[in-house]
Parts: sequence; C-alpha cells; structure tokens
Amino acid sequence: MQHVDIPSMTDFNKLREVRADACVSIYLPTTPITSEIGASKIEYANQVKEALAQSQSLTDKRRLAAMENLLTGLSDYEEFWLKQARSLAVLATPDHIWTFRLANRLKSFVEVADRFMLSPLLRSITFAHTAHVVVISESTARLIEIANDIEPFEVKVPDMPKNMNSATGTGNEKISSNTAGRLTQYCRLVDSALRRYLTRSDIPLIVAGSDAAINAFRSVYSGSNLIGEIVNAGLDRANPTEIGDLARPVLDRYYERQVADIRSRFEHLTNEGRTTTDIALAARAATFGQIDTLLADMDEMVHGTVDEKTGAVTFGKEGPDTYNVVDEIASRVLANGGHVLAVRKSDIPNNQSLAAIFRFRM
Repeated sequence: MQHVDIPSMTDFNKLREVRADACVSIYLPTTPITSEIGASKIEYANQVKEALAQSQSLTDKRRLAAMENLLTGLSDYEEFWLKQARSLAVLATPDHIWTFRLANRLKSFVEVADRFMLSPLLRSITFAHTAHVVVISESTARLIEIANDIEPFEVKVPDMPKNMNSATGTGNEKISSNTAGRLTQYCRLVDSALRRYLTRSDIPLIVAGSDAAINAFRSVYSGSNLIGEIVNAGLDRANPTEIGDLARPVLDRYYERQVADIRSRFEHLTNEGRTTTDIALAARAATFGQIDTLLADMDEMVHGTVDEKTGAVTFGKEGPDTYNVVDEIASRVLANGGHVLAVRKSDIPNNQSLAAIFRFRM
C-alpha cells in the first residue's frame, strides 16, 4: 500500500510565498515496496549533501547547521521510509521542513534558491488522480475513494441512505409512491449526505449505476465536481478495487479533456493576439496579472531570475543565485488568480516550455 499526502492548493499557496536565505527543494522517486526502499534512502542522502554544499554561500554556519539537522533527521526516521509512495518531495529552510509523499513518478533533482521549486507539486495537485465514486442502486448507496496506484476503499458517510426502501418507505406520505419519484427522492437524500462530507470541490466525483439511477442523481446533485459516469447496473456486489478499475478511465478522459480544451482555446485565441509561448513575454504578463491560463512543463528547468517589479527575465546557469523561471511564472499566475496546469512538454503547443493565454489582447 502507498502512503500519499497530496498537498492542497492552500498548502501550495503557503509554500509559494516562502522566501528564505536558503530554500532547498528535493524530489526523488521512491517505492511503496519496503524491501526496496534502501536505494531511495541512499539517493536522498546524496541529495542532502548536494543541497548543503549549494547552501554554504547563501547562509551562515549556524543556520546551515540547523537545516542540516532537519534534512539528516529525516534520513534517520525509519518509520517514515517504510511508508512511501512513488515519489517524495522534501522542502526545507533552516527553520522548517515539509515532506509530501506523491503518487506520481517524478525525476530526481535538487534545487537551492531563495524560494522553492514547486511545479512537480503542482502536477500532483492538478492531476492528482484522486476521485470519489458514488455507487447508487435500489439496494445500496456507497462512496468509494480512489487515488493513483492506491487500493480503493469504501468511505463511511454519515447519514448515507442504506437503500431506496429504507430511505423512501411508503409510510412517509410526502414521498411519491411511483418508482421514478422514489428514486429521485432517494438520490436527493444521497446528495444531502454527500454535501456534508465532500467539502473539497476540487476532487472529482463519478456516479455509477443504472441509467435511471444516474439520471436521477444528476437531476438533484448540488455540487459542481461531477465529471462522468459509469453505466453499470450490476455493481451491487462489486468491491472497491473493481469499481476503481472502472473509474480510472473516466478520470483519465477528464484530465485529457482539460488539456485538450485549453489547447483548443489557445489555438483559437492565437489569432486574436491573446497567447504566447515566449518565456520573457509570459513572465512580464504574469507579473502584472495578465495571464488567465498557463500550461507549464513540469520537467524542464529553465534557470534564471524574474524581476519582482517588472517581470524582466535574466537567463543564467544553474546555481544558488538562480531558480526555475517557468516555476516562478506559474507562481505569479496563481498569485494573480490565474489557472495553471503542470503538464508534459508534449501537451504544450509546439512542444514549448510553456503556453500562456492572456486575459485580454496584449
């Protein structure tokens, strides 16, 4: 079993605002297989040495020692290493350390600057491969939680109706006696229970059941995160793993639609002068809140700096005085209320490092 702690957007925004004399960003692939975690521990130890070497010119000996204590302390935390997922993110300053175990596979790298490198975390947030599936039939109503490469499980939702008969018994005169009316009222009670439990609107919801059950649920569901359906009337006895197998293709298609929609919009707005793939232009636009949507390559490192006031880009070599320019652009887009998707280069028009859609013509 994998142990995952995907950061929320609130977590991400707090990390995005961190500035310090030395901000260490470490990412490495790991494994949920306990007997094979030794290689990851060795890789992490080597990354810590590299990070500390890069930090020597950025902070004093006292603060360097404090950060070393935080980073090496994690190496010695045996229980932590026995509960891993597919990747590990470690972010540290001399004052604090954050760790995130991630379900997606990331490349190994280290960066030290005055801010964190966060685009790999953004990928985990925007494409978390986490969803809920509400399974509805006359005989049962249940909620299944799924996440990437983690065994799906049933969630106990307070006040969730057990079945249609118990929820809409004929003793209640207010409930229609016809089957369609009872099914709609049943789904309304399911929606009421889910509304109190599903407090994060950014986690997709999939509805599974017969055509009639799906249509009834869609007609009363009050949330905005319903992304698709699994039409299958025989899921009463299906276990969470079987339901997860049916749900993942629905989730994959949802993410593909998101990227495809942005690419289509990009192509349409290019003729209106409202797009760019130029890093320098995107940096200036992001600084002044002019970018509505950004596709950013989560893997590529473009070293340099971005002026805090003007957005002017100075490209440079990797080192403690530079950081990932594309990552900084993404942070500024988010700070100004824009939408960012961290994707692969092949998802970006013309295989560029980024693609930006402006709020208005530049």
